[in-house]
Amino acid sequence: MSIPTYDMIVIGSGPAGQKAAIAAAKARKRVAVIDRTSMIGGVCVHTGTIPSKAVREAIFQLTGLAVKAIYGDSYRGSGEISVDDLSFRVNHIIGRETQVIRAQLKRNGVAIYEGSAQFLDAHNIQVRNENGDINVEANKILIACGTRPAHSAGIPFDDHQIVDTDHLSGLGQIPKEIIIVGAGVVGLEYASFMAALGAEVTLIDQRSIILDFVDREIVEALCYHLRQLGVTFRLGEKVTHVGTDATRNRVFAELESGKKVLSDALMYAVGRQGNADQLHVEAAGLRCDPRGHLKVNEFYQTEIPHIYAAGDVIGFPALASTSLEQGRLAASHMFGIPFESMPALFPYGIYTIPEVSMVGETEETLTSHRIPYEVGMAKYSELAKSMMLGDEVGMLKLLFDPQTRKLLGIHGIGQRATEIIHIGQAVLFYGGSVEYFRDMVFNYPTLAEAYKVAALDGLNKL
Repeated sequence: MSIPTYDMIVIGSGPAGQKAAIAAAKARKRVAVIDRTSMIGGVCVHTGTIPSKAVREAIFQLTGLAVKAIYGDSYRGSGEISVDDLSFRVNHIIGRETQVIRAQLKRNGVAIYEGSAQFLDAHNIQVRNENGDINVEANKILIACGTRPAHSAGIPFDDHQIVDTDHLSGLGQIPKEIIIVGAGVVGLEYASFMAALGAEVTLIDQRSIILDFVDREIVEALCYHLRQLGVTFRLGEKVTHVGTDATRNRVFAELESGKKVLSDALMYAVGRQGNADQLHVEAAGLRCDPRGHLKVNEFYQTEIPHIYAAGDVIGFPALASTSLEQGRLAASHMFGIPFESMPALFPYGIYTIPEVSMVGETEETLTSHRIPYEVGMAKYSELAKSMMLGDEVGMLKLLFDPQTRKLLGIHGIGQRATEIIHIGQAVLFYGGSVEYFRDMVFNYPTLAEAYKVAALDGLNKL
């Protein structure tokens, strides 16, 4: 029997894989996607981006958190909130999103193989599932297999009291106290979720500085508001031992400093492990690093020119939005499709409570490069719309050149920060000035008018 041959095979159907497959299919290439059974949409849909953001929205709806600024801290949208309440909403969204992705792939003529992929050589891949094995071949290959939660040999995971970020539902109920190990993007998001649900959260990280790529003023504001929610930070602390006290049904974490932290549960959120180490990439002449990541050039090519990699498996920034673009660019380069990209202007969205977003330069990068700048600030407390939304903590910050007025960076914290950041992103892309925001008329009341307030604030300082 002849082996099915394709112009491109994509391993993984997450954001990078989807976008690459569809871009190639629209260029009339014969494309196949391989992913594990019941994982169409990848980690993004099933255990990562979509579930965590769906949980965030469910928390806002169920707790009445969004309107507490108006009605007071005693207001609650629902009574006791369970993991089942959150799971019901998440599973519904996952089901819908999976259907949409599968339909998009089929509509564009992309063949779908469900199973685990392994390289046989640089052009041939074996797909293994419960029905047996099938071999497929391609001229070009994109590895977009995503990541899984990183585990430490010293953490006794039981998927009940001691869990990783994929097994939140294993907790069974919202704990009154929880330890979260790891203050990266994912750890901070889950710390804010748990705190918003009423849990006392202890967040531990061996780094003394968190989110070092984010504007410091925004990070300081985020930490302040997380403390207000009930998060205790233990930064610069290394966890040396984790265990359970069966008699008291408690979890403990011992720290290098000698401290011992007790809690009802512990979530381990220290990084992600790339799945490239599960693909037998050595057979194709590739090597992944100890974290399962692959090294690529600016066109997302690996050491083997016809094999590309994109998405979380290549490491930072490991965002669904950037992965979508990486997949498109990889497919475009493969087949000579014209493309334009501005990776320096990729936006970042951190879905904590409150959420954070940014694009362009920070005060720290401008200072290190000795570039003069001025700051324009708008506080949500100055906006009628933010009062309607019950958000008094947000702010929007514009950085611009004091001589040319050219916009250099935008940073936001607060409700819908990840939405309104794109207004500034467009102006940055076209090399616009902060005066654009001064001169434009914004709908009233909106959060978008924060741009005008911030522009006027900055220009008034000149």
